Amino acid sequence: MVSVVYEAPDSVQGAVALLAGAKIPARPLAGGTDLIIQLQAQKNEPCLVVDLKKISELMESTLDEEGLHLGPGMACAEFFSRDDIRSVYPGLVEAAQLIGSTQVQGRASVGGNLCNASPAADSIPALIANSASCVIVGPSGERRIAIEDFVTGVGENCLGKGELVQVIEVPRPADGTSDAYLRFIPRTEMDIAVAGVGASITLDDDGTCAAARISLGAVAPTAILVPAAAQALIGTKVDDEALLVLADAASAAAKPISDRRGTAEYRRHVVGVLAKRAASTAAERARGN
Repeated sequence: MVSVVYEAPDSVQGAVALLAGAKIPARPLAGGTDLIIQLQAQKNEPCLVVDLKKISELMESTLDEEGLHLGPGMACAEFFSRDDIRSVYPGLVEAAQLIGSTQVQGRASVGGNLCNASPAADSIPALIANSASCVIVGPSGERRIAIEDFVTGVGENCLGKGELVQVIEVPRPADGTSDAYLRFIPRTEMDIAVAGVGASITLDDDGTCAAARISLGAVAPTAILVPAAAQALIGTKVDDEALLVLADAASAAAKPISDRRGTAEYRRHVVGVLAKRAASTAAERARGN
């Protein structure tokens, strides 16, 4: 059984000091829904667990003229109960609602889902589609990184020793913009994505697509931003022809594996279908903004 040393600081600076000064492997804990399972799998390995739940600024979120300032430890259940956030970022809220069961959502957080760095994480494509970034704090101060650059591999992220995510910043969408997130799973609920797509679409006054971001999940070691898929829509009315080109671009960008939940060929096909549907939903929402 793993030997755990537990600390619960009440400030970001205290958490950084504990993580940076640890003489044994150290892990920050937000909700712990992934971390606790990972610790149970370890054998006779000591670990320092730094619980972040007592640090209020990491548990709260604000929405202002600049956008959403999301505390990485805010529970998903609290996050998606916020009507003000849902009205601006419906796709991001859709993604958060898919993280675990009702019981898990009372603990799990968007920040934890990001840092766990699963290729199938639901929140990551939705964050990328919304041009999100995160502020990382550590012994050397603060730095900012785009979400598409945060995850570096399967279960790996860019955090160095002593660093943690202080806030996730999601810019306020431009006028005529909305987003959507869709995934496909083998079961009807509570499963891991075979493929997932986050889409953000901006329409000008006559309904022409002026900007787009399309991000794919579960079809590569990390979530993928696909500029070719976005380019397929820009300058169009997001019509059926443009959506077919987008679907082909998404399928071409995917680099999936074959496993018990689906073959690589199947995943490539499904992610193209999802990209078309997510973009269509985002465009329809944008027309209503």
